[in-house]
Amino acid sequence: MPKTAYYIPIGPIHPALKEPIRVEAEVEGEKIVKVDVKRGFAHRGIEYMGMKRNAIQTLYLSERICGICSISHPYAFVITAEKALGIEAPPRAQYIRPIIAELERIHSHLLWLGVIAHEMGFDSLLFWIWKGREKVLDLLELLTGNRINYSVFMIGGVRRDLKESHIKALKDMITYYWEFTEKMKEIILSDPVYKARTRGVAQLSKELALKLNVVGPTARAAGLRMDIRQDMPYDAYADIDVRAVVPQDIVGEARGDAYDITMVRIYEIEQSLDIIEYCVDNLPEGKILAIPNYVALLAKIRRTKGEAIGAHEAPRGEVVHYLKFDGRDGPSVWKVIAPSYNNINSWAPLLLGAEVADIPIVVAYIDPCMCCNDRVALLKTPEGKVLGYEYIHRKAVEKTKRIEREVRK
Repeated sequence: MPKTAYYIPIGPIHPALKEPIRVEAEVEGEKIVKVDVKRGFAHRGIEYMGMKRNAIQTLYLSERICGICSISHPYAFVITAEKALGIEAPPRAQYIRPIIAELERIHSHLLWLGVIAHEMGFDSLLFWIWKGREKVLDLLELLTGNRINYSVFMIGGVRRDLKESHIKALKDMITYYWEFTEKMKEIILSDPVYKARTRGVAQLSKELALKLNVVGPTARAAGLRMDIRQDMPYDAYADIDVRAVVPQDIVGEARGDAYDITMVRIYEIEQSLDIIEYCVDNLPEGKILAIPNYVALLAKIRRTKGEAIGAHEAPRGEVVHYLKFDGRDGPSVWKVIAPSYNNINSWAPLLLGAEVADIPIVVAYIDPCMCCNDRVALLKTPEGKVLGYEYIHRKAVEKTKRIEREVRK
């Protein structure tokens, strides 16, 4: 390292970080010339725990993967389980689920808008946005009983119905946020300082976004028209003409920077309001559970063998779950991929050449979630040596061949 260069380690525990991760940057003056991102500090073995429980217990365990995405993981879980088990949720439940999911998108995007304002030093903007976020959190508590960890989804439907008082509260909320988003456009998108601080910062080209396989608002801000609700519609989304929100449809071009991603998230709040309004106005009558008796549901799971992959468009991007059932009342295999797993790939190329003061914006612009992201465990010998990929792969091949021999006997 030249004498004019400095090494800046950030994390894994740092006052600027909400969750543990490590960014190591080498800087010359104010310019970042080398960067390395290290993750894996928040792994909790939650998939392993889920494979030791029955499917209903695992469903509510999936809410604990991430508090902010506490409906996104259960949504992907129930879609996957229903595919594997051959269960279809009643039409009314298929309309209630998107309402809850879009409410979560609104509160998540408002949370991010407050965080990005804070990272730039606009704390008055942070407090104003988070004050506005209280409305949707209060509504989620009214509908589900909780502000997060709602416990409302079930394999084959939902656990709570909507009453007339809930419908009125939803319509009041829609009116409130249409006015709130108009104010956000005026205060945030039209502010010359906000524009100067975000234009050209964390700029991700369409080509690089494709190469890095980023998802969600991060990909859409770069101009990619990708959204699970559009590309693989499920539940009521199949009845709604959902279209990915991209900057070129709003201002005529996509630059893929922190300003564009702010714009995409504000317009996605308005899209969520439209989806909720459609579901409320067209809410079918009828039951909300395909199999209301949970003992009967677990018995069906024990009798069924199958596997499936399912996905939901979470506020941060695609959440993908894989489940395999083979004769017990819970999954024998459960694997989860969350959007931060892909989106963190953008940090290193975007930080290279950036200024030190831009590090918080580059880190925050993808709305990272470490507890969603960390899905890999390091295996160590009793002596503390970390087992390498080659060794683990060889052991996996040996086990597969051993099982093949046992099956053929």
